[in-house]
Amino acid sequence: MTAQETITPVLLTGGSGTRLWPVSRKSYPKQFTPFQHGDSLFQQTLTRLSGEGFAAPLVMTGEPFRFIVAEQMQMAGAEGRIVIEPDGRNTAPALLVAALALAEAEPETLMLAAPADHLIPDAEAFRATVQAGAEAARSGRIVTFGITPDRPETGYGYLELAPGTDEGPGPHPLVQFVEKPDAEAAARMLEAGNFLWNSGLFLMAPATLIAAFETHMPDMIAPARAALDGARRDLDFERLAPEPWAEMPDLSIDYAVMEKSEALMAVRFGGAWSDLGGWDAMWRAAAPDEDGVAVEGAALALDCRDSYLRSDVDDLKLVGLGLENVLAVATRDAVLVADMRRAQDIKQVVARLRRDGARQAEEFPVDHRPWGWFETLVLAERFQVKRIVVKPGAALSLQSHVHRSEHWIVVEGTARVTVDDTVTLVSENQSIYVPLGAVHRMENPGKVDMVLIEVQTGSYLGEDDIVRYEDVYNRN
Repeated sequence: MTAQETITPVLLTGGSGTRLWPVSRKSYPKQFTPFQHGDSLFQQTLTRLSGEGFAAPLVMTGEPFRFIVAEQMQMAGAEGRIVIEPDGRNTAPALLVAALALAEAEPETLMLAAPADHLIPDAEAFRATVQAGAEAARSGRIVTFGITPDRPETGYGYLELAPGTDEGPGPHPLVQFVEKPDAEAAARMLEAGNFLWNSGLFLMAPATLIAAFETHMPDMIAPARAALDGARRDLDFERLAPEPWAEMPDLSIDYAVMEKSEALMAVRFGGAWSDLGGWDAMWRAAAPDEDGVAVEGAALALDCRDSYLRSDVDDLKLVGLGLENVLAVATRDAVLVADMRRAQDIKQVVARLRRDGARQAEEFPVDHRPWGWFETLVLAERFQVKRIVVKPGAALSLQSHVHRSEHWIVVEGTARVTVDDTVTLVSENQSIYVPLGAVHRMENPGKVDMVLIEVQTGSYLGEDDIVRYEDVYNRN
């Protein structure tokens, strides 16, 4: 298959998913969280947009997520180009840079701009819908994909088609974008039949999108090109140049060019779709029973109606009794209880927690790193206990600490430990002491995860008390 016949997915992995707090947080948002059958939404997107007719993806991501992206791509068996944005500036700068990159590398391919956090169960039907828009995209159109609505939804924007438009997939001429409506307007649009939910997916030739920016946002072209031209390699990643990137505005692709373009057409997708933009959407995706109750994880509902209960902690049993229109979600360090009708307002909770300085607003107890992950089990004034998991073949940086000493007890696997000039293999049920100020490193030489318990003692236990001397992951 030639480049002219392929579609390159451009996957947008930013966003914090605050409306799905406490399961989705800034440090590990919903697109990377395991959802169905152990796969994250990002991994499902990789799989859905692969196979015949699709080229390897170009993934736009941020510094905090680069190793998560790489790891989940590897787990999904996907290869592709990973571009790191210096900071989050919404979808317009990201997609302009992606278009410039593809116009340079594969000018005849089409680009499919796709958020990485959508739930689309029927992958085959969706791929066919994307292909239905390919001819129009190759002719110079921008094709967007609208979802056939099944309820008067107020949480989505809409696409208006011409009155009397047939119910076929299209492409159909797009009249206009419609902002998220109130309940009355949503009911009118559902009744009219010529409105679709706006999925935020776009298919076009790279040159078409660049031309749209030249027409509607020409001042963005030069800094975007400079950010791409000044990109540098960092392991398997491409880092955009930060100075020109900072010159670009924080704009959505809809506002920057799509709402102004006259080249848009819409293709209708009639299958199941959700952007999982709130707990009400999660409730629907979980297939409620005849009483409207959905239960996930270690949760139990008794005599409840129209409610959603979820516990992500195996030994934390969440029980609801006599509830109606309630959502209750429990994680290890936070519990949310809310009126289901306020599901779209959860971001207000996160904003308040952030103002109060609550760690739970943005961070999880589990901290993901390129070598594995760790979680804090006990934290006191002068000591901390952690569980640390190191992936096979992975290694922490060669480092020292100014304020703390550490004691490591291996409970699974074998660790290769460097303390100053001494290298020791530490097996299960063995331990080793790392004195204050010692230059040390931990590695997993085995083929299975290595797990250890770390006991830290000292006057300061923050993660910023690290002096790095060498790091295979190039972290500063």
